[in-house]
Amino acid sequence: MSTNENIVIVAEKDVDVAAIRHGRQPTLTGCPWHDVNEMLQSVGLRPTRQRMALGWLLFGKGARHLTAEMLYEEATIAKVPVSLATVYNTLNQLTDAGLLRQVSVDGTKTYFDTNVTAHHHFYLENNHELVDIPDPHLVLQKMPNVPEGYEISRIDMVVRLRKKR
Repeated sequence: MSTNENIVIVAEKDVDVAAIRHGRQPTLTGCPWHDVNEMLQSVGLRPTRQRMALGWLLFGKGARHLTAEMLYEEATIAKVPVSLATVYNTLNQLTDAGLLRQVSVDGTKTYFDTNVTAHHHFYLENNHELVDIPDPHLVLQKMPNVPEGYEISRIDMVVRLRKKR
């Protein structure tokens, strides 16, 4: 049985390739193979079998936050034959291409966010879970002075939450 036969396609919807090219999040409710193929090709990545399968797992469930280990576990359950190193490499390639957003927590845990629009996160310490902050109007009032020769490329705010004791 090929990898394509192991994955059930939930919904048929065309990828908003123009949104990807302009740095906006495409609207996806299910991600058929041809959509993943278009996403990869639109950013200059070759649609290998492993990239296609990992892309389907990543983008087929809407906006979400995953670590490499979480994606590797999903791939294992879906019987996608990939190594953890391949998962890391693919996540980094997709991030470099602008299809994912990397969010670091504690410097030891890195999440990959399928929502590449500008937004911030809550980190639920007890659950080790990253969730979007729903307020799009959240504003950082004062920016730090940037060293000469540098510019701010992106601001990632992670607000850490824990259950009250």
